[in-house]
Amino acid sequence: LTVEQCRAARALLDWSQARLGAKAQVSEGTVRDFEKSKRVPAAGMIVAMRSALELAGVAFLSDGETIHGGPGVRLKNSTVSRTPIHDGEAGIIQNSEM
Repeated sequence: LTVEQCRAARALLDWSQARLGAKAQVSEGTVRDFEKSKRVPAAGMIVAMRSALELAGVAFLSDGETIHGGPGVRLKNSTVSRTPIHDGEAGIIQNSEM
């Protein structure tokens, strides 16, 4: 579990740091400090946070499973297919001021 994966997984679930802490049985401060890279929690706490996120439906992706090459997350039950946009192709522009 990386800091970025933890933040992204919480965002996918719309969970606060307090909610993740409660589900993983660790303090909100542990989650906050981990996500701010202030300290690395004990291995058991990291396992507990990851397990809580997995039980809620998050799948953790390894380096080779993502478009950008780094580790990532997705929802296990996600039916949305995201096709990467390649150079020269058009995509949806959000919050356009055109």
